[in-house]
Amino acid sequence: MKRIAVCPGSFDPITVGHVDVINRSIDLFDEVIVAIGYNREKKYLFPLEQRIEFINKIFDGEPKVRTDSYQGLTVNYCKEVGAKYMIRGLRSSADFEYEKGIALLNQSISDIDTIFVIARPEYSHIS
Repeated sequence: MKRIAVCPGSFDPITVGHVDVINRSIDLFDEVIVAIGYNREKKYLFPLEQRIEFINKIFDGEPKVRTDSYQGLTVNYCKEVGAKYMIRGLRSSADFEYEKGIALLNQSISDIDTIFVIARPEYSHIS
């Protein structure tokens, strides 16, 4: 069975911290989907198409990474693409507490496991 992970976010814009988390996740999975959550009500710095283009350019030549976008609940998107894992980067203990609550909720409504990747010290201040 193929191990597929979703790395969700707005990526507005994608940062070196995001790239580091994704790169460190590649060896753990057969496929990593960088999934841009989109909400029509929200104002973004960059349009969706440009964010997709940025990510595709960064990971050009990495066959295990693909970019996609979705609307709605992330766990529903994970089910649609057959992902059993969600990747979340953590910068601080506050991030952990916030993400832990979401991960527990996601587990209660789905079979998605959240994998936490701790930011490298040089990237932990980037938001």
